[in-house]
Amino acid sequence: MESGRATGGQLEERIDLSEETTSKISEAVGLVQTSKSNLPSALTLLASIEKRARVGNDTSSLVKICEAILQLCKDCNDDESLLASLKNLTTRRSQKTMAVSACVNKCIPWVIDMSDGSKGYVPLQVANDEQKAIREKLVVALRDITEGKMFLEAERARLTRALAMIKEQDGNISAAADILQEVHVETYGSLSKREKVEFILEQMRLTLAKNDYVRAAIVGNKINRKAILEEGMEDYKIRFFTLMIQYHSHEKDAFELAKDYHSIYLTSTVQQQEDQWKEALQNTVLFLSLSPYSVEQQDLFHRINADSNLEKLTACKETIRLFLTKEIIAYPLPHQEVLEGLNAFSMGGQEMTQHWKIMFRKRIIQHNIRVASTYYQRIHGTRLAQLLGLSGKELEKEISSMVSDGEVYAKIDRPSDIVRFKQEKGAEAVLSDWASDIKTLLNLLDTTSHLIQKEKMTQ
Repeated sequence: MESGRATGGQLEERIDLSEETTSKISEAVGLVQTSKSNLPSALTLLASIEKRARVGNDTSSLVKICEAILQLCKDCNDDESLLASLKNLTTRRSQKTMAVSACVNKCIPWVIDMSDGSKGYVPLQVANDEQKAIREKLVVALRDITEGKMFLEAERARLTRALAMIKEQDGNISAAADILQEVHVETYGSLSKREKVEFILEQMRLTLAKNDYVRAAIVGNKINRKAILEEGMEDYKIRFFTLMIQYHSHEKDAFELAKDYHSIYLTSTVQQQEDQWKEALQNTVLFLSLSPYSVEQQDLFHRINADSNLEKLTACKETIRLFLTKEIIAYPLPHQEVLEGLNAFSMGGQEMTQHWKIMFRKRIIQHNIRVASTYYQRIHGTRLAQLLGLSGKELEKEISSMVSDGEVYAKIDRPSDIVRFKQEKGAEAVLSDWASDIKTLLNLLDTTSHLIQKEKMTQ
């Protein structure tokens, strides 16, 4: 008999039941081997020694007994007894954490494929519906046991993945997504970085599959961008941005799509495959051309323009050159058919394809209006419409839209049919500019006079 210090500074007895445990387990196994109908007697025999080991703090014996009870139920194919014994053992008063953990880990291989090379969350294959129902019950029971227990976080995450896969195989995508969302894996400290990323990516995939785009965006923000940029995480990076492409396509956000494809293009594994980086770079240029004008868009345009790989893609290179040159572009573009023939352009069906075609023309018109605003302070609307190949109403509509978005300054004088692109200065602004110019002139005179005096002194 040994002693150990318990909580509160009291000494408690620790009983060594190892020999008796071995004897009782052997006796219980013998009863079951004689006849499977002796299972209740064998469980009763082990239940008495289980209580003594639990109260006596003999943890090693307690773990052996719990595992033996579950194994006997499994060997007898008595699934009801297995579920009942599992629940009873893990909910006993003052049950040890090691015993609970042992029970869960003992049962996991009976529902999840734990063989070498497996991912650790794929459900075991079953032969019929009865086995399928039993497998699901056991997974649910194990998840209930692991709920709220920090020492079983990793097991709970894997069981949740398995249950979600079972629901998905049954065609219940909504239930699978809801089950995965219950687990906030980003707060789990016992899982590796890769396991967390993979779990969150699965959450994203299922939420997108059930068309819950708001939830998908929230889940996507849980991914640490620095983590997926690390070496060895290339597959997860590609999977993440592929899912984000699906989300941004639904949102019709061309610039975000361009950034997604560009991130895939910059991945080291993609750079090694010519067909992959060509596709990613072409899609980047396509959606960048469809993006609204901004500083970020122009910066990405210039970065791609400096990429040596662009030389191998004539259509993309010419398109970028047109958008970066302050010249009016004719619609359609010379290589527009090539860009519109990309798979990404038609992704989303006929409705999405038509939307992108409309946006392509709109972006070219906006580019041409910006070019005109740099060369003209004022111009007749009829003449501007002629230059851009637009009707008067369409021109007015596009200019109004760009002014509302703050892209250009313009005022339209309808009676005179004049468009002004230069903002007229008020009297105060003119006077302020005049005063500034006079001050600059006086400073130049003062500096010149000083230099002349300095030169005279040196002679």
